[in-house]
Amino acid sequence: MPDQEQARERFSDDEATPARKRPRPGERRLQILQTLAAMLEQPGAERVTTAGLAAKIGVSEAALYRHFASKAQMFEGLIDFVDQSVTGLIRQVTDREPAGPVQVSRMVALLLQFAEKNPGMSRVMVGDALVLEHERLQERINLLFDKIEAQFRQSLKTSHSATPTADAQVTASLLVAFMQGRLQRFARSGFKRLPSEHLQAALGRML
Repeated sequence: MPDQEQARERFSDDEATPARKRPRPGERRLQILQTLAAMLEQPGAERVTTAGLAAKIGVSEAALYRHFASKAQMFEGLIDFVDQSVTGLIRQVTDREPAGPVQVSRMVALLLQFAEKNPGMSRVMVGDALVLEHERLQERINLLFDKIEAQFRQSLKTSHSATPTADAQVTASLLVAFMQGRLQRFARSGFKRLPSEHLQAALGRML
């Protein structure tokens, strides 16, 4: 599972340019995803078109469709990467930290750092890049955040309050809304307002 730095290398490769030699099987597919992610990293980027994507890579639109059945499938490739990365980061924390507020705080920090290192992915995570695309893409992102919230609830149920389950549900929901807000602000500020800004102080208030 790629870590944050590997994630940055894989999908924010400034050298995602056409190779002089014919790409090996799988290389062109990865190059398409790298280039799509790089285009999403441009502040104020318009909706990405297959024509623009093909031009950026230096191939025809028909060449794109030899690797992906549709543009929606290209975005699904990015969502797959986000989902796998998020799952891996959460597993890193749950394997090392006991359940409780510290564990959850660490998960929030790592997930926001992942988005910060991969600005194009943050636009996918908040749905900004999915506007006017197939509705199933937004549904997949919604499911991803549902999964994150469920993990937060599970981790917070160790509370010694009189109503640990109810408290965990409220706090988990608040944390997910906070994360989504931070990612939305990051994307809409042209990636200037970092998700990690005053993060520990904010988490201290919520947890």
